[in-house]
Amino acid sequence: MLANLAFGVVLLAALWTQVRRFRRREASARVAAVRSRVSGAAPLAQHPLIDALRCIGCGSCADACPEGQVLAVVAGKAALVEPNRCIGHGLCADACPVGAIEIVTAPPGVRADAPVLTPELETNVPGLFVAGELGGLALIKNAVRTGRECVDAVARRLASQRLRRPAGGLDVCIVGAGPAGLSAALRAHELGLSYLLLEQSTLGGSVAKYPRQKLVLTSPMELPVYGVFDRLEIRKEALLELWQRVAREVRLAVRTQQRVEHLSCDPDGSFTVNAANGRWRAAAVVLAIGRRGSPRTLDIPGEELPKVMYDLLDAASYRRKRILVVGGGDSAVEAALGLAHQQGNRVTLAYRKDAFTRLKARNEQRIEAAMRRGGVAVLFGATPVAVRTDVVELDVRGQRRELPNDFVWVFAGATPPTAFLERIGVTVGGGALSAA
Repeated sequence: MLANLAFGVVLLAALWTQVRRFRRREASARVAAVRSRVSGAAPLAQHPLIDALRCIGCGSCADACPEGQVLAVVAGKAALVEPNRCIGHGLCADACPVGAIEIVTAPPGVRADAPVLTPELETNVPGLFVAGELGGLALIKNAVRTGRECVDAVARRLASQRLRRPAGGLDVCIVGAGPAGLSAALRAHELGLSYLLLEQSTLGGSVAKYPRQKLVLTSPMELPVYGVFDRLEIRKEALLELWQRVAREVRLAVRTQQRVEHLSCDPDGSFTVNAANGRWRAAAVVLAIGRRGSPRTLDIPGEELPKVMYDLLDAASYRRKRILVVGGGDSAVEAALGLAHQQGNRVTLAYRKDAFTRLKARNEQRIEAAMRRGGVAVLFGATPVAVRTDVVELDVRGQRRELPNDFVWVFAGATPPTAFLERIGVTVGGGALSAA
């Protein structure tokens, strides 16, 4: 009898602990949701759409999300509480046991600099398609999928003769050799289309510019020719080696160091693609150029000094240096952490806002740990105002401050290729096109 009573007390205590934990989590979620509404935060790309009538409030979607408190259970239903942190993994939809979550794209107007596309990923210019991040979709798996889908649409148009290969030309020209462009080229090879992949730098696109040994998070995806790739984490170097191996095996028709300078639509409906060292004609074009464009500068005195850089390829090359990293996004935090890991470096991260608001959960935890142990000094409310040979001047909440300095890395985002798109006649922002 006493044993049963003791067991009941222990069980009630455990249940009460769980209830208190649940209430704390829900209270935190409510605060985050209110903060997001007040700030006007909204999803920037793919995000979950929750059917409240079907949702059973189990919380499996929130537990599956690797980006932290994007989703939470509020008042018994799943809710999007920090939408600006969502980057469209889609794991929440996979985890939902009742199919109450659909992955959708951001509403029209949220990304005013994104091209307007049909459901087949075609722009308002017939035969001109957009794949990957440029179309508003983050993640490697989405880039691979949309690259494949663009070429499938081209193949259907060619089969129905809605598109015709110009004399001496190609079926499709693909611009950009990141994951979207590589997938498109491999799909074209798989379907027996005549194609050419053009890349302004090297195979891998923006992934090739990631810091050394950067951990790339992905999801199961199907890469044309290769098949299903189901690893969830892989280092940058291993992913690039995989892509390069597949490209070698199929003898991929790719030309690197070919920056596309202009793209024009010819009277017969085909395209002329002018690059740095060549000119090609094609029935269709797939743009897979990403959104990075040109790095956004700070427009301050001294920014032209050689010690100011915008990409970090190998943190291990810098030791015993005084370093300033500018920015508050994932790229800035990852660079700061990588540089701080090298022997003797003193790293300061300057961010113009009062707190980090859009970091991946993993990076948020790592930078907070680095701040606690003194590995990275973070200055919030800080804006660089001038760079000199051995000093950087900052405005820190209205106070002028000088930091001794050897190198500066700026991660202030990039100017998207909007001007290029508009120059070739692509409608940017404003909604979706109907299918042709």
